[in-house]
Amino acid sequence: MANKIKLLTSAIAVSAAMMASSSFAGTLQDVQKADELKCGVSTGLAGFSNPDEKGQWKGIDVEYCQAMAAAVLGDKTKIKYVPLNAKERFTAIQSGEVDVLSRNTTWTLQRDASLGLNFAGVTYYDGQGFMVKKGLGVKSAKELDGASVCVQAGTTTELNLADYFRVQGMSFKPVVFDNMDQTSKGFDSGRCDVLTSDQSQLYGLRLNLKDPSSAIVLPEIISKEPLGPVVRQGDDQWFNIAKWTLFAMLNAEEYGITQKNVDEMKKSDNPNVRRILGLDGPKGEGLGLKDDWAYQIVKQVGNYGEMFERTVGQGSPLKVDRGVNKLWNEGGFQYAPPIR
Repeated sequence: MANKIKLLTSAIAVSAAMMASSSFAGTLQDVQKADELKCGVSTGLAGFSNPDEKGQWKGIDVEYCQAMAAAVLGDKTKIKYVPLNAKERFTAIQSGEVDVLSRNTTWTLQRDASLGLNFAGVTYYDGQGFMVKKGLGVKSAKELDGASVCVQAGTTTELNLADYFRVQGMSFKPVVFDNMDQTSKGFDSGRCDVLTSDQSQLYGLRLNLKDPSSAIVLPEIISKEPLGPVVRQGDDQWFNIAKWTLFAMLNAEEYGITQKNVDEMKKSDNPNVRRILGLDGPKGEGLGLKDDWAYQIVKQVGNYGEMFERTVGQGSPLKVDRGVNKLWNEGGFQYAPPIR
């Protein structure tokens, strides 16, 4: 009898899991019917997702969503941006409030395996660092024993911070805030000695200080922070679209296809170029999209390198070095499976 009960309980659990997985199947059809992509972004982070003075959203996470909208709807502007803080973001994607979460979110085992989510790739390889006021006289994170540290709640940043200080045998006083804007303002107003976040964020946050020249970013990187877009588990078609949106941008950069030359590249004899642009090969059938889905991404948004340089790289106020985010054949980590 006990074994029968166990089998019945197991069957119910499997059935519930299947129902949960299937409840969000058909995201592509829902987005196409609504003629709008709901994109979860941050509440404001320079270079990643931040509204400009006209209220237009800008940043690498924003442009990824624009690329998805271009692929799925043929129009990068058909997006509803939903600002989310760190605590809200996973509930929003789990519940269907947003179709994709593109919000400087770190890919981890727990998030990938326990929250019913799938990470579609890495749009930015990052690492956690520290920013201090120059007046503190600190040159290294190893000199921060006893410091008060401003940190955002509900993030991997909190956990990494505790791990680092414990390993280094140092103590610290956490000063916790709900969102990054509050965290930055707390640091700027003197509530803490140190601000910790992903290093790319620190450069952006420094720009918004009352006196940006008063702070420095310390050299240490204390964690791996692969940042990327997130979709719900249970809809393989939508997951594939999310992955191949990024892969198309990376492949386009690798083969020299840019926003400016994409029409001219249609004349190319290179089979790799022709497959990327939907002229030969698998085209859009496997994804349930039009054959020119990748062409629309490059034409309307650009390749990965263009997106990077415009939002966080040398063409942006942040001027972050491309570093490990270079393509694999240029010494970086960025590598995409082939379109064939």
